[in-house]
Amino acid sequence: MLQKAFILCGGKGTRLRPLTYEIQKTMVPVKGKPILEYNIELMRSHGIKTIVLGTGYLGNQIKDYFGTFWKGVNVVYSEEKESLGTAGALKLAEQNFKETFVMCNGDEIKNIDITTMYKQHVKNNALATLSLVEVEDTTQFGIVELEKEKILRFVEKPKPEQAPSNLANAGLYILEPEIFKLIPKGNVSIEKDVFPKISSLGKLYGFKFQDTWLTTDTHERLAKAKEILE
Repeated sequence: MLQKAFILCGGKGTRLRPLTYEIQKTMVPVKGKPILEYNIELMRSHGIKTIVLGTGYLGNQIKDYFGTFWKGVNVVYSEEKESLGTAGALKLAEQNFKETFVMCNGDEIKNIDITTMYKQHVKNNALATLSLVEVEDTTQFGIVELEKEKILRFVEKPKPEQAPSNLANAGLYILEPEIFKLIPKGNVSIEKDVFPKISSLGKLYGFKFQDTWLTTDTHERLAKAKEILE
């Protein structure tokens, strides 16, 4: 089973300013606890024992809160000295991942059945499996074209008439360590630079779910998440 996870929590949260001038965006409280805590709890509930946090901007706030051992989970830190993008941050933490692992965005609140997702990942012999959720407004998200469970291509924020589906990338992935061979050094986006490569290899799959998925990267979305949960 899955033992390790990588959570992205190094971004500056520019769209949440002035709030994020003083609070790391994943540490913004919702219903009395940081957004990041929801993600760590999700991993913990599916038996993951070690979580690597990709920190950067205001990273000390995260370290001070979670330490190196939190509610039975080992917490490891991979600190960016400069912005590396979603794939670059993962590449920096490469030494921690020798087996299949989970990766997710730290500024979303979601409830995904990672255990079932992992079983599908193994069945498909996938290099990467992405969580997918139906959205009403395709212009706000990366949308996928799906054939059964295989992802054929990505379209970034398409107009409704140009969208191949209404299924959006929900920011949680199951990945094989072979993915590191596809990540060059530097500032690299996993969504724009890496997943299309995996798709071209026929090794990119999607896992559809219908449970909670709340984004918090703007004031409007954060307010909506608080309204729903509180």
